[in-house]
Amino acid sequence: MVRVEFVRRKLHLISDDLSMLLRFKDETLESLTDDDMKLAAVERIVERIVMRAVDANEHFISELATGKERTSRLAYRDTFLMLAELGIYPKDFAEQIAKSAGLRNILVHDYNDIDRKILHGSIRDCLKDYHKYLEYISDFLESGSQQETGQELKIQSK
Repeated sequence: MVRVEFVRRKLHLISDDLSMLLRFKDETLESLTDDDMKLAAVERIVERIVMRAVDANEHFISELATGKERTSRLAYRDTFLMLAELGIYPKDFAEQIAKSAGLRNILVHDYNDIDRKILHGSIRDCLKDYHKYLEYISDFLESGSQQETGQELKIQSK
């Protein structure tokens, strides 16, 4: 049973993080990399956004998937792809947003050679992709059912 309050809490936290990330949208690469605090803030905010989405993804998968993927541990990237298979959002969007899991892995595992240009460029992508993610998940919750399968979505409010 999908716990709507749990998912909505994750969406709210992602939205809050997106508001914080928005502050860095117009930073130049130089201003970001010259300020360790700004750089650390962007890294952490992006990491939190991705992980909160993965938490929501894993919840949907555990409640809605019917095959092996329901019981096996998927890579973070694959959780985004699986939501497309569950009819929550389109496959092309899943492929786009799944890329953020790779950036998250680089940040978490503290690869010193991370290309700061990639992190800088990811700010706008993250803002765009995760705003869409919020919309798709909210729309799915509002619909109360899986569009492609016609399967009724069992919802638990609390």
